Amino acid sequence: MSFSKYFSRGIIPALALAAMALTGSCSRHGTSGREVWARVDGTPIYRDQAEAVYRRRIAALPGSDKPEQALSFKLNILNQLIDHQILLERAAQLQITVSDQEVDARLSQIRSPYSAADFRSRLAKQGVTPGELRQQVRDEITIQKLVQKEITSNVNVTPEEIARYYSRNKADFNVPQTEYHLAQILVTPVPDPQVRNLMNDDARNAHDAARKIKALQALLETGESFAKVAEEYSEDPRTAPGGGDMGFLAESSFSSDRTVAKALKSLKTGQVSGVIRERSAYRIFKLLGKEDAGQRSLSDARVQDTIRRTLADEKEEVLKAAYVETLRNQAHVVDYLAQGIIKDNGAASAAR
Repeated sequence: MSFSKYFSRGIIPALALAAMALTGSCSRHGTSGREVWARVDGTPIYRDQAEAVYRRRIAALPGSDKPEQALSFKLNILNQLIDHQILLERAAQLQITVSDQEVDARLSQIRSPYSAADFRSRLAKQGVTPGELRQQVRDEITIQKLVQKEITSNVNVTPEEIARYYSRNKADFNVPQTEYHLAQILVTPVPDPQVRNLMNDDARNAHDAARKIKALQALLETGESFAKVAEEYSEDPRTAPGGGDMGFLAESSFSSDRTVAKALKSLKTGQVSGVIRERSAYRIFKLLGKEDAGQRSLSDARVQDTIRRTLADEKEEVLKAAYVETLRNQAHVVDYLAQGIIKDNGAASAAR
């Protein structure tokens, strides 16, 4: 992994609509006629909850249709839902709460790349109601607060650990060629159904594209945030949701386009280019950062910060696994699906 790729980890993706945790209000209020696959301290986890997650997962990552493999997958999903419920119960014991304002803010973040109609369509395809999504988001934030309180706040990385990591991974902090951390605003003259900017704005022809890029350039010249303009108007579906952030790109990436290469070399960090016209698009770039070729030393504050975050993440993962296991040992968990699998000697009929 190159040094610049370490630095490009800052953008955190929005909460996936097909979230793992679907325990919602229905798992806390018994409903007659629903098959219970597990109980956590008396709270039921229903078969239809695990099946719903399974359908979402298998739709996104189609796998084998062998019944035994499907059953194993469902058993793993059920275990995840059990852990999820255990964490929610621990958060309740600690009186961790989430405000409606926090939920609204997260929902706005999730909805931002889509039009209202597209978002409703996506929810419907996944079989999730707005109320269920709201509960998922509330539970997600609750668990994040719990992890922060009980785990993240207790993670400590020492200077000695940082030095040992650098010694073992020194090659990762060598930049073989100059790399540019770029953001872009893209406008094309061709309609694209995949455009996902906040304004759902897409130039339809060459005239519209030329007019639009000039208007966006003028907007930037008034001092408007580049990231905001990119989120609202850029026509690149991959980068628009992240404020146009393209990550780090090697200098050789632009060797075939002298116009772009010349524009980038003239920019200083934080500066915005003029409009760059290509055969099939217009672009405006912003230079977010630049990494010159060469070995980065341990004395570089950014190197230390990168290593510190990497080690903290690793420790947090281990601590979280141990924390969940400890809570699970203290909880009263009954896994009826697992019992059925053992009773049927591993036959797929256990879940029928």
